[in-house]
Amino acid sequence: MLNVAVVYYSSTGNVHRLADAAADSARKAGAEVRLRRVAEVFPQSQVAANDAWAAHLEATREIPPATLDDLEWADAVLFGTPTRFGLPAAQLKQFLDTTVGLSLQGKLVNKVVSSFTSSAAGHSGQESTILALNNTYYHWGAIIVPTGAVDPVLSTPGNGNPYGVSSVSGNRPGHVGEENLAAMEFHARRVAGIAAALKRGLRTG
Repeated sequence: MLNVAVVYYSSTGNVHRLADAAADSARKAGAEVRLRRVAEVFPQSQVAANDAWAAHLEATREIPPATLDDLEWADAVLFGTPTRFGLPAAQLKQFLDTTVGLSLQGKLVNKVVSSFTSSAAGHSGQESTILALNNTYYHWGAIIVPTGAVDPVLSTPGNGNPYGVSSVSGNRPGHVGEENLAAMEFHARRVAGIAAALKRGLRTG
């Protein structure tokens, strides 16, 4: 059995929709899947001041929070984050900063990893956000799987990012296009397929 974790942060639902699509695709590929959200670290007063943010946090409260056990359990991990000034959201970065112990023990070596993101506008840091996440994966000794430019869905309007799936929200909560969901389906299936092949190879090699 292949274990896939989808670990994400979403403030108003756009990355959450992509994460749901990734989890569904990995299940269809035959994997056991854990969908996990990273904990909110911003003050409650700041969250409450944004109706969409507060509503999404309440709507997804039953999704289990991500733990280090989820990373150790997984053969492959897809990480999702909004773009914040061309960087990952602080909430996801805070979670990644807790992985030092696992990394030093070599428990993240050869994990298959990939990333996806959403931003308010195009050309506002989607690629740099994913590349910034890659810096963490390099230190883990993980194996990064990009989307590449290898499927027609990635060339449809709103897609085309070879680093990892991304969507443009236009600052609208939960605004993810069908072409983005289709790209996410491809992305997760590709990650699961490569992770399964690697797991078989390492077991028999």
